[in-house]
Amino acid sequence: MTVVASHESELEVELTVDAVRAAFRAWLTDNAATMDEFRSITGELDEVFAKLCTLQRLLFNAGWLRLGWPARVSGLGGTILLRGVIVEELAAAGYPPPFSFTAMEVLAPAVVDHATPELSAEMIPRLLRGDDFWCQGFSEPGAGSDLGAISTRAVDDGDNWRVTGQKLWTSWASYSNRCLLIVRTGAQDSAHRGLTALFVDMDTPGLTVRPYVSMTGDAEFAELFFDDAIVPKSRTLGVVDGGWNVAMSILGYERGAAAWQRQAWMMARLNDLLRAGKPSARSVGETYEMIHALRLSSRRTMRVLGGGAPAGPAASIDKLMLSTAEQSLFDLALATVPDVLFADDAETQNWRRDILYSRAASIYGGAAEVQRNIIAQRLLNLPRAR
Repeated sequence: MTVVASHESELEVELTVDAVRAAFRAWLTDNAATMDEFRSITGELDEVFAKLCTLQRLLFNAGWLRLGWPARVSGLGGTILLRGVIVEELAAAGYPPPFSFTAMEVLAPAVVDHATPELSAEMIPRLLRGDDFWCQGFSEPGAGSDLGAISTRAVDDGDNWRVTGQKLWTSWASYSNRCLLIVRTGAQDSAHRGLTALFVDMDTPGLTVRPYVSMTGDAEFAELFFDDAIVPKSRTLGVVDGGWNVAMSILGYERGAAAWQRQAWMMARLNDLLRAGKPSARSVGETYEMIHALRLSSRRTMRVLGGGAPAGPAASIDKLMLSTAEQSLFDLALATVPDVLFADDAETQNWRRDILYSRAASIYGGAAEVQRNIIAQRLLNLPRAR
């Protein structure tokens, strides 16, 4: 099968993994001069965000970010495997993923699966082009890993929902103009059965964003406060009180598809580390084994997703392996990169940021303890701990 995209440049490629890989490598070579500015992206967060958005539009206009999406959302067809090829080849060539990668691979598939055709056709192209950026409103002060304890409430108000409550640890909320929000529409004791997913505009009156700075020095996270914020019912994803299914879909993609991108990036960073210092051969070998094991496991998950099936509980294996591999890699960087804690050059600052951020790897996307429980109960059929 061949597809043609009529944007700034034409894309004509057979929709197979090997064909897309070869074509994208050739495109990167032909456009090396244009792409060179994206090899090292440093500076204030606003500058980084702007440059990564430029990269995203470049890749979209060339057709690459339309691969793996259905035509009904302006895609060019094919499976998620084609999107995996693009991000893998970007990392191997020394380029970062587009800024919206997490939203594209974690939130957007859930919108395609659960939103009305009209809503997904409107929103997905805007995200892929880089016109929009989305955040994920899950965690709350009393509901982190336990989504069944969510208390942010949406009350029926005719054609709208009236939302009141608080979210926290909302990544990149300050840069987002949409939020995929999980709220409670059932009784408080309905647990996971009374949740609903909403697609909320961040400029909605009654919604306040309060950013806070992480130990990396970036204002990556924010708290969201909803004070009778009005959300149209047309922005409901899936069915009322069916938000748990939407949330599990999102987490499946986060623990599966995102793991594929992360392993590609980690392998590139391991190669960077070999150039930056002289780590012990044994430590390098152990870290390489962890990253490669993650690669094999996440490849299996990608093939499941590519076949149209949900990732299922096996994706928790990917997430657990991801956190282990990431922390091993950056523990090695901490012991290897010269003067990594104090030097102020851009390269060392990047290493220091990655080292600090790696501490969160066992928390984001579901804490390691939660993943072990899922593996024990749903894959190994062990009894629930009392």
